[in-house]
Amino acid sequence: MTIIYQWWKRLLLSFVASLLFYTSIPLPYIEGLDFQGVARFAPMIGLVIGGILALLDLVLGWLGVPILTRSVLIVCVWVAIAGGLHLDGAMDTADGLAVGNPERRLEVMADSATGAFGAMIAVAILLLKTAALTDIAQNRWFGLLAACSWGRWGQILAIAKYPYLKPTGKGAFHKQAIRSYHDVLPGLLLITVLSILPVIINRDRLILSLVTVVAGIAIAFITGFWFNYKLGGHTGDTYGAVVEWTEALLLCVITAI
Repeated sequence: MTIIYQWWKRLLLSFVASLLFYTSIPLPYIEGLDFQGVARFAPMIGLVIGGILALLDLVLGWLGVPILTRSVLIVCVWVAIAGGLHLDGAMDTADGLAVGNPERRLEVMADSATGAFGAMIAVAILLLKTAALTDIAQNRWFGLLAACSWGRWGQILAIAKYPYLKPTGKGAFHKQAIRSYHDVLPGLLLITVLSILPVIINRDRLILSLVTVVAGIAIAFITGFWFNYKLGGHTGDTYGAVVEWTEALLLCVITAI
């Protein structure tokens, strides 16, 4: 029993560390947290964020807030809960890729100042999410859960599949913690089960579930592959870019179902 208790305690503390690392959700200070393996819990953190957003959307709908206003508020809270962590990575990545000299791209990405391309990409991502949410009249809760979780699974996939470009950095310890596809499969199974939920509620939603799973996997692979193709590997910034673009593009796919 002691061994089981210690295992559950370590698991819970690792999950709390992931919440603190990936979100701005206020939590009490806990000693002894280990942040080295937080990336393993990223899909679960996505479910937490998606669940909060889905609940907020339901409350706003119950209060009679129009769908466009609801979508804008949801996206704003979305950025706030994540602390702008991934959006900042997408902006830095855009600034780096805008540089013609490949040897200077990592240097530009490391600069905390936001350039014109980074600002434009941030606007594009936020507009895509807002427009897509506005076009999703039904099952908005599912779209939010799916986007947040598949986006973070794409991050884990990129960490496991591609080399890390810096000896140190804010994403280096992720690469040390996730080294093989065995670390990718638990999140994939969890989100796939999630995607079956609409079918359990309503069998007519089979197409929604199937397309979401296929699109989630495909977009996660494509975004990670594209940044690796452009840079020859990944950094902490590109991990954030994978999350943001997977979320936005998957929401756009769901609008077509």
